[in-house]
Amino acid sequence: MAQPPILSWEKLGLQQGGRWLLGGPDREDLDIHIGPRDRLALIGRNGVGKTTLLRLIDDRIEADRGVRKTKLGTRVVFLEQEPDFAPYPTLMDFALGGEDAPAAYEVEAIAGQLGIAMDRPSDTASGGERRRAALARALAQDPDLLLLDEPTNHLDLSAIDWLEDWLKRYKGAFITISHDRTFLKRLTNATLWLDRGIVRRKDVGFGGYEAWEEQVYSEDARAAEKLDAKLKLEAHWLERGVTARRKRNQGRLEKLYEMRAARAAMISNSGTAKMKLANDDSFKSKSVIVADGVTKSFGDRAVIKNFNLRIQRGDRIGIVGANGAGKTTLLKMLTGEMQPDAGSITISNKLSGVMIDQQRSLLGRGKTVRDVLAEGGDWIDVRGARKHIQGYLKEFLFDPKIVDSPVDALSGGERSRLLLAREFARTANLLVLDEPTNDLDLETLDLLQEVIADFDGTVLIVSHDRDFLDRTVTITLGLDGTGKVDVVAGGYEDWEAKRRKPIAPKAKQTKPQSDASKAEAPVEANAPPTKSDKLSYKDQRDYELLPERIEELETAIAKGQAILSDPDLYTSDPQKFANISKGIENAQAEKDAAEERWLELAERVEG
Repeated sequence: MAQPPILSWEKLGLQQGGRWLLGGPDREDLDIHIGPRDRLALIGRNGVGKTTLLRLIDDRIEADRGVRKTKLGTRVVFLEQEPDFAPYPTLMDFALGGEDAPAAYEVEAIAGQLGIAMDRPSDTASGGERRRAALARALAQDPDLLLLDEPTNHLDLSAIDWLEDWLKRYKGAFITISHDRTFLKRLTNATLWLDRGIVRRKDVGFGGYEAWEEQVYSEDARAAEKLDAKLKLEAHWLERGVTARRKRNQGRLEKLYEMRAARAAMISNSGTAKMKLANDDSFKSKSVIVADGVTKSFGDRAVIKNFNLRIQRGDRIGIVGANGAGKTTLLKMLTGEMQPDAGSITISNKLSGVMIDQQRSLLGRGKTVRDVLAEGGDWIDVRGARKHIQGYLKEFLFDPKIVDSPVDALSGGERSRLLLAREFARTANLLVLDEPTNDLDLETLDLLQEVIADFDGTVLIVSHDRDFLDRTVTITLGLDGTGKVDVVAGGYEDWEAKRRKPIAPKAKQTKPQSDASKAEAPVEANAPPTKSDKLSYKDQRDYELLPERIEELETAIAKGQAILSDPDLYTSDPQKFANISKGIENAQAEKDAAEERWLELAERVEG
C-alpha cells in the first residue's frame, strides 16, 4: 500500500455463540488495513462473517478484542443489503433520515440518473426501487470509504452499468461483497478473503482470486503433511474440492458451448426456428413450449410483440432486460400463468415445474432446517431417491450439525441455499428460476451451475447476473422495453454483442431499376443470404477450412487449461501463467468468431 491507510483494524477478534467467528487468541493476528484508493472484493462462503466484518469496519458493533483506527475526518458509509425502510413514509424520507444525512439536491441528482422517483411510498416500493433509493443516499454522502453489501441485488442491467461507471470515477476506497463476478472483475484491484476465521489480503483483483485460492489450499495441504492424517485429509479435501469443482465446471462449459452451437444452427436471424427444422417431426416431438405470434399489452403499451420461439427439452433459457421491460410477463406466459392478448403458447402436458422465486416463501418464521427440508423427519426424497437429511446437507455445502438450527439464525445466503436444496429435491422436468443468484456466495453459484448443468429438463432463468447467464444458458431472450424480444443463441455477452453490432445500410441503387427488379424487395447488406446466394472463392475456402481451424483452437485451449490446472504455476512462474491465460483468451475469441463465420456460411450453403 503506497499511501497510509485511512482505516485499520489490528488484532481483531469477535466471538459468536461461544466461538471465535473472526480472529481469536488461537489464530494468527487478524489485521486489516484499507488504503485511500483501495477497491476491495470481500470474498468468503455464506455464514463466515462477511457482513459482520463490514459492520465492524463501520463501527456498528463492538469487537471482543482489537483496536480500530481511522484517519481524522474519514467518512465511512455502509450500504446494507436490506436497510430498514419501515420508519420512513417515502423513499426520500429514508434517504434524508438518520445521522449524517446527505443534502436533498445531491440525492435528487443521483436518483434522477438511476431513474427512481423518490416520492414513492416506501411500503409499496419494489426491491429494485428500494435498492436505488439506498444507493442514492449512500453515494450522495460523498464518503471516503464505501462499504457495499451485495450492491447489485434487485438492480436491472442498466442500473448495474450506471453503478459500475460511477464507481470507476469514484475517488475514494470501497469494499464490496458481491456474487456478481462480472462486477467484481471490472472494478476491484485487491481481494480480502475471509476463510476459517482469518482474513487474507492479496493486491490482485477478483480476476486473479481463483488462482490465488488454489495456491493457498495447495500450500495448506503441504503444511498439513507434517500433522496427523485427519488434518492432512481435511486440507487435501479443501484443495481437491476446489480444483475438482473448477475442472467439472470447465467441462460443463465446453458442453454448454456445444449446445449453443447446435441451437444457433436452429435459430434464424428473426429468432424463429428454421422452417425445415420446425416441420421435422423429431424436432416437434422435442418441443415443450411453443410461442407463436405472441403479443401482450398493458393499456396502450405493448410489452411483447409478435414473439415466436420453440423451446426444446433440455434448453436453458435466460431472460434479460431492464426493470419494466416485460421479463416477468414473458416468464408467466411461457409457464401458462398468464395468457397472451394475441397469438398462442402451447405447453406440453408432460411438463411439471419447480418455481424458485425471490420471495423465499417456504422459509417461514420459527422453522428449523429439518422442518424445511424433511418436514421434521430424518429422511428426504431427492428426485425418487431416499437420502438422510444430514448427508443431503453436505451436498449443499452445509455443516450437518445445523440440522436443528432455526432458519432465522442462518445468513441470507444460507437461507437461499437451503431453499435451493429443498426445491432441487423435487421431481420435475421444468425448472423456473427468478433471480436465483441473489444472496448466494460464489461457491454456491458454482454448485448451482453444476445442478443446472446436470438437470435433465428445461430451465427458464430471469437474472441480471451476467457471468451466471454466460455459464448456464443456451438461449438468451433480450427485452428492450419496446415489445421486441431478441432471440440469441448463447448467454448475456452474445446478446450484448448483437446489440452492439451496427446495422449496415441498404445497398445503394446505381441505375434505374427494371420492371423486374422493382418487383423485388430491397436487400439489407446484413440480411440472411437467400437460396440463390453463391459463395465466393474466399467464402468457399473458409467454409471448408474453418472446421479444422476450430478443432485446432479447441485443442490449444484444452492444452492451456491443463497447464493452468497446476496449482504451483501461479507462484513459480506468474509470467508464464499470465501468458497462457492471455493465449487461452485470444484462442477462445478466435474460436468464437470462426464458429460464427462458419455458421453464417453453412446457412448459405444449406439455403
